Amino acid sequence: MKVSKTQAAENRAGIVDAAARLYREKGLDGVGVAEITRDAGLTHGGLYRHFESKDALAREACLRAFEWTITPLDALEHTGCATADTDTPADITTADHFRALVHGYLSTSHRDQPGQGCPAAALATDAARAGPAMSEVFAQGVERNIQRFMRVIEGDNTERRAQTISTLSSMVGALVLARATAAGNPELSEEILQTLREQLAPSSQG
Repeated sequence: MKVSKTQAAENRAGIVDAAARLYREKGLDGVGVAEITRDAGLTHGGLYRHFESKDALAREACLRAFEWTITPLDALEHTGCATADTDTPADITTADHFRALVHGYLSTSHRDQPGQGCPAAALATDAARAGPAMSEVFAQGVERNIQRFMRVIEGDNTERRAQTISTLSSMVGALVLARATAAGNPELSEEILQTLREQLAPSSQG
């Protein structure tokens, strides 16, 4: 039976969404085509009607993964009480916004749900080994993260970018270590997250 263009587009989006989640959960080499299509509710052969290769799917899925949401930041930006020129609620300061973002990123829930979280922490090593094409896609996603974080850091553009790169790199590293130690030493894992939260964005300012 012929599939409509609308249904074909939905099927394709479902494959990309499934791949974006599963790759973050299991790594680029830890997921097969059959698992991705099964998760999307499609047959194995259906993937190749939409993508020329598994690598092509992986690149698109990686870009989709960088559309992930940081819950505290998204809540602030989509409450409907944002100011017209900043997209930030009028009663939320830049420092509050930054603190919410950092604490959301370095949270236990983010640590425990890699499939819904930041691909920089989940896929950086895989991307480095996957060749120039994936590296280019990953770099686009990292730049997207940098631009997102820069919106809630004060200073001129050069200072903001440098601080953003430093902060983002620290958070990604902390999340990677927290995930790696969570099963074997949960206390250490929590300590890593808490330490970085308080160093980068203390809960209270003295």
